[in-house]
Formats: sequence, C-alpha cells, structure tokens
Amino acid sequence: MTKTNAVRLLEAAGISFIAREYDVSDGAISGVAVAVKIGLEPELVFKTLVTEGKNTGYHVFVIPSHTELDLKKAAQAAGDKYVEMIKSRELEPKTGYIHGGCSPIGMKKQFPTFIDETAELYDTIYVSGGRVGLQIAVAPSDLARMTRATFCDLF
Repeated sequence: MTKTNAVRLLEAAGISFIAREYDVSDGAISGVAVAVKIGLEPELVFKTLVTEGKNTGYHVFVIPSHTELDLKKAAQAAGDKYVEMIKSRELEPKTGYIHGGCSPIGMKKQFPTFIDETAELYDTIYVSGGRVGLQIAVAPSDLARMTRATFCDLF
C-alpha cells in the first residue's frame, strides 16, 4: 500500500486505524459503491465534501455515503448565511486530494470540519484514505480529534 498523507498523519499521531484497499477498475467510486465493494452498510462509509461559505471560507463536511448534505444545516454549522459545494476542479488545488480520494485527514490546509452526528453511533466509520481505492476505518472520536471536527446534524 502506498502511504498517503492521511495514513502518515494517523501513524504519527499513534491513532489506531485499518486501511482497506478496493478495486476501482470499474470506475464505481461513489460512497455507496465503495461500501458494497468492501462489504459494509452505506451508513458506515462516510464521504468527504468541501464547501465554500459566503463569509466564512472553506469547510469540510463528513457525512454517510447514502445521504446528501443539507446545505442549510451545513451553513448553520459553519456559522454562515449559506454554503455551496466547491467545483471539482477546485478540489485538488484547495485540499491536495482528488474527487473520490478526498480524505478529511491531511488536507493542504486545516479547514473547519464537521462530522455528521450519526458517526457517534458507531465504534468505527470509514473515510477516504487519501486516494481513490483506499478507505480508512477509524473511531469517530479519533477522526474528530485529528481534524478538530465538531459533530452535528448535517442531512
């Protein structure tokens, strides 16, 4: 396995995690498709979304793969009037990650991060490991500590 920023940072922090690789040759990289590929329920596989607020800049939202981000709830969590998804072409320059491989851990810059509160229902959730084809299983509390995230209702 090629180590990503996310993997290196988790190791350096001494946080327990499991890296799971999956096949991407079929091009199916949505969160739900990834859940199926690694044999998990979609509510355990979380996707990482990046938004830009009208007044507060960029934010990271981590939500279950089978849900859609409620932009009003996201704006409220971020303390802004509204937020919108950033364009795909902006993702790599802002975060260092590409679509389908965007991890909330190890972005180029630490943005305010919010994790959907349903993550706290589980001992372990899965997030992108920092590249397409790699998921990381991590305790929600450890993920929140690594990303300085807040848990809130996001969908």
